[in-house]
Amino acid sequence: MATFTIPNVSIKGVACCVPPAIVENLKHSFFSQEDMEKFVDATGVKQRRRVEKNVCTSDLCVKAGEELLKSINWSPSDIEVIVLITQSADYLLPISSALIQNRLGISTKCICIDIPLGCSGYVYGMSVLGALMNSGKFKKGLLFAGDTSSKSVSKKDKSTEPLFGDAASATAFEYNENAAEMKFDLGSDGSGYEAIIIKDGGFRNQTTVDSFTEKEYQEGIIRNDCQLVLDGMEVFSFGISQAPKTVNALVDFYQIDKSIVDFYIFHQANLMMNKKIAKKLKLEDEKVPISLDEFGNTSSASIPMTIVTRLQNQINNKSSKLILCGFGVGLSWGTVYLETTNDFSIVNLVEY
Repeated sequence: MATFTIPNVSIKGVACCVPPAIVENLKHSFFSQEDMEKFVDATGVKQRRRVEKNVCTSDLCVKAGEELLKSINWSPSDIEVIVLITQSADYLLPISSALIQNRLGISTKCICIDIPLGCSGYVYGMSVLGALMNSGKFKKGLLFAGDTSSKSVSKKDKSTEPLFGDAASATAFEYNENAAEMKFDLGSDGSGYEAIIIKDGGFRNQTTVDSFTEKEYQEGIIRNDCQLVLDGMEVFSFGISQAPKTVNALVDFYQIDKSIVDFYIFHQANLMMNKKIAKKLKLEDEKVPISLDEFGNTSSASIPMTIVTRLQNQINNKSSKLILCGFGVGLSWGTVYLETTNDFSIVNLVEY
């Protein structure tokens, strides 16, 4: 059973970083105006942020980390564990969390871990970092989550290119014997691995000259085998089915009264999908914030991005009860119930 609790760990603060360049979907040059209007209506993604060619995920993470440490008045020397969630690491080798450790000036005694997850990754990362810290061996840790997905999508693929935005987040975790337990429900179904995939570039299908040959799969969908494939219908069906299941599994197992939860923060994949999930769970619109209209699908950063950009006035320096739910690539899913305290710090969105 992947339903479990983690005691003795609290979240101290969260920060997010985006590149300054804004891409407006209705001004998209590759597809017809009619196509883009339909896309925006269906997905809710009006604009996104896109990195420059020389900017990578670790750059955004470092900026978010710097701002977070300043906000909560932590020294880099305080950090003992770093967990990074990303599908767009700077290199195949070495791990990007080690690059972040070095650039932030964190001690070489710090443990660094990369986890190559996407949509469910923020919740998975919380469980991994929390599990490492709950014994008290480590007092302070940082969870980074983010992607520069624009580097892996084809600019000629209308099924993916207008959907994804670039962003990264940093979240501070602290050992605290008085912390409310974090309650988790996690799961994976590898039979659906082809629904979201980059076929070439790993060691099963190593990169060849043919990997970069563009193929037209249908009108408006042109890509090579080193670029992202997204089976929209399969992912949509998975999301509206599995997200309500995992939320209900969590609240039922721990007998959580759904009405006491202040906000339900879902992975920002698709507006229609998220509305259907909220409807199935009988949630009020005001309890389900949306950020994908302004930032698109930011992969593992989408949950913290929603917290930073939509909930700062509501939960900054306040005690709140939250349920976070991510679902997607893997296929995988993760839901967590947590409580913030009066010293929880949300840093204003920063740019790199």
